[in-house]
This record gives sequence, C-alpha cells and structure tokens, in this order.
Amino acid sequence: MAKRSARRGLDAPLGRSGMLGRGSGSALPSSDTFGRFSEAFARAMGTSGFLIGMSVFVVIWLWWNISMPRAWQFDPAATNFTLLTLILSLQASYAAPLILLAQNRQDDRDRVQIEQDRQRAERNLADTEYLAREIVALRMALEERASQGITREVLRAELRAMLAELRDEDPV
Repeated sequence: MAKRSARRGLDAPLGRSGMLGRGSGSALPSSDTFGRFSEAFARAMGTSGFLIGMSVFVVIWLWWNISMPRAWQFDPAATNFTLLTLILSLQASYAAPLILLAQNRQDDRDRVQIEQDRQRAERNLADTEYLAREIVALRMALEERASQGITREVLRAELRAMLAELRDEDPV
C-alpha cells in the first residue's frame, strides 16, 4: 500500500487525531492541552470538595486498616500505613509541579492582559489629548468669529457715519 505524502497544500488544514488531540505524527500531547489539564487539576485540587473527599478517603482508609480483622487489612497500622503514605507522597509529588505550571500559565495570561491594558490606556490618553486640542481649536475659532462679529459691527457703524457725513457735505 502506498504511503500518503507528508506534504500538504497550504489550503488543507492540519488534522488533529487521537484522544489527547495529538497531531498525526506527534508522540506527545501539545503543551496547550497539557497546560489546560494542569489548570483543571489545580482548580479541582483547590476546592473544598477535594479537601473533604480526600479527608473522607484517609479516614476510611485508616478506619478500615485499624478496625478490620488482620486478614482484611491491606495497609496495617503495624507498618505505619506505608501504602497510604506512599499514595499521599505520590499525589503531592505530581500535584506541586502541575499547580506551578497552572500558575505560570496564569502569569502569562496576566502579562498579556497588563500589556493590553497599557496599550488601551495609551490610546485613551492619545484620544483625550486629541479631543483637548480640538476643543482648544474650537474655542479659538469661536473667539475669532466673535471678534470678527464685533469688528463688522464697528465697521458698519463707521461706514454709516461716513456715509452720513458724505450726504451732509454733498452739494446737491
């Protein structure tokens, strides 16, 4: 059977397949998929429901391995609950890096948001300065127009006075 060409046209999208959204030739999930998983994990671990559920799990584990007959105990108190300690240590060793990854992703989003806010503030400042200049220009135009109006009135009055003088001096 002929192998499909790895080259695709630029008009064909890259397909995504697999359970974790891996590409066709990828052996690992994308960092974004893993990042979203870590955020979901950190979000779940930070809830009161998780803490209550974990506490109930530990209490049941301890109660079972203390109160049940020796044959039914799978992690006896005589061995200081070695299996429970191992499980909790394993959980903590995976939880800490996942939580840190989620925090790093949040920091990256915060940095982008801060940059967008700074750019928006710069645009607002430029718009405000532009509007202030426009208001000043309108005020100056109104003052000039008002002064021209007074000057016209003064000129008209002067012209009327001159016309009246010319009429009085005219030997008709």
